[in-house]
Amino acid sequence: MTSTPEDGAVPVTPDDIERAATRIDGYVRRTPVIEYEGLWLKLELLQHTGSFKPRGAFNRVLSAPVPAAGVIAASGGNHGAAVAYAASQLGMPAEVMIPSSSPPLKRRLIERHGARVVVVDGFFDDAQRVAEQRQEVTGALMLHPFDHPGTVAGQGTMARELEEQIGGIDTLVVASGGGGFTAGQAAWFGDRVRVVSVEPETSQCLRAALAAGAPTAVAVGGVAADSLGARQIGRAPWAVVRRYVDEAVVVSDDDIRATQRAIWDNLHLISEPGGAAALTAISTGAYRPTRGECVAVVLCGSNCDPSTVVRPTGPSADDADAG
Repeated sequence: MTSTPEDGAVPVTPDDIERAATRIDGYVRRTPVIEYEGLWLKLELLQHTGSFKPRGAFNRVLSAPVPAAGVIAASGGNHGAAVAYAASQLGMPAEVMIPSSSPPLKRRLIERHGARVVVVDGFFDDAQRVAEQRQEVTGALMLHPFDHPGTVAGQGTMARELEEQIGGIDTLVVASGGGGFTAGQAAWFGDRVRVVSVEPETSQCLRAALAAGAPTAVAVGGVAADSLGARQIGRAPWAVVRRYVDEAVVVSDDDIRATQRAIWDNLHLISEPGGAAALTAISTGAYRPTRGECVAVVLCGSNCDPSTVVRPTGPSADDADAG
């Protein structure tokens, strides 16, 4: 069951995030920050399971009683891998519903961490409906990927960590799917830091909610649908987003792909499409920092087939190993 905060309530506070940081200490990595072309890059793609998701998964599991049936979740892939990893570390069963639109690599990642995987035809919301039906039968604890205060607070530990690492940033640029990750950062920073949401043109539920003044359903598709493809922002994230997210921009699929390749060419890091979306906003000018503005950008996921990013370009590629 998801959270339904009352109008005007903010379901996640900095105190909640402080407690989450204590709770998950030792279970998640402190990911590095590097300088890159005048920006700070927070490398959450180096987190356990290849994305930021273990922060929320561990906090949710460790802050609630877990029945003998264990945990259950729906996921485009990254949250499912985090749930499977958390369950394996804590010694409990896990079941994950994953949509058929997600890449097989993500399904294999979930299975590798020991969870039972069920493939559901469609996108994330279709898998979530099946997970809810299954949860009614098994009684397992539902771990929603974004629409729960415990998950949002866990994701917010990244902002707390980032502030410890580099201090006074002016702006944080972050990719948004169902809104939980963005809300976590906004809940920590409040009015102290500008938070800019980035979504693909083909899946933009956060931007649609800000435009409408309320959560609203949108179409889902494109190269990042497996990680950023929620049809509607969650109610718990929305209660934070509507108060603290300053701007929402969109980027094209082609530009996301180009940024993935640039991340590889310049940093030798593999970023999945959703993980590259935030940096795409800077490289395309969808968000333009002002002179002297201290900007941090999150690279939030790495789970994609490297062959979709690293492409040999001719004889020079064949000759590269000759020496």
